[in-house]
Amino acid sequence: MSEVLSKPVTIVLVGDSTVADYQSEDKLRGWGQIIPEFFDKDVVIKNFAKNGRSSKSFIKEGLWAEAIAEKADFVIIQFGHNDCPGKEERTTDPDGDYREYLRKYIDDSRKAGAEPILVTSVERRNFTKDGKIELSLEKYANAMKEVGKEEKVAVLDLHARSVELYETLGEEKSNYMNRDDRTHFTEEGARTITRLVVEEIGKKVPLLNKHLKKNR
Repeated sequence: MSEVLSKPVTIVLVGDSTVADYQSEDKLRGWGQIIPEFFDKDVVIKNFAKNGRSSKSFIKEGLWAEAIAEKADFVIIQFGHNDCPGKEERTTDPDGDYREYLRKYIDDSRKAGAEPILVTSVERRNFTKDGKIELSLEKYANAMKEVGKEEKVAVLDLHARSVELYETLGEEKSNYMNRDDRTHFTEEGARTITRLVVEEIGKKVPLLNKHLKKNR
């Protein structure tokens, strides 16, 4: 991508419920709903993430076609939660078709003139007896990192960052993150996760770093 971007800079988000927008009366929030607060006025963010979608079903349902039609400057991609075993027809294999779907997102983004950015899945906040996080998404996170390296795509390692955060806070002090489960976020929890995403953007995506608010 050229180092000179037209204004405004458009970012499209694709992913699942941890990224998605929620109604104002809903008590849940996705990090994609919060992240516009961290960018300056020259950035427009369009969130296409939907609850319950996997890397496969997002494409099969036509949601990806809608997102890529936006002709964005950047496409930020996070999947994994609904790719896991037990999700029926949504399930993908982290060593097989999950990687192929990620490559499709990357290839399609580039063909549309957008820079793809991968985000490893935020981990579920389930603790073991010794205070460590149960790693339910590690295989998908590792697969994404490997694909990102192969395809020379920036990877924001939200999986590792979220595990580190939860284990540092501990179970009790991190309870504010979620409401009825250990996956979906309260507004305060979503804002905490968004800060991790923004920190990763600041380190790994120079063209977007310059549009991040300095007082964030």
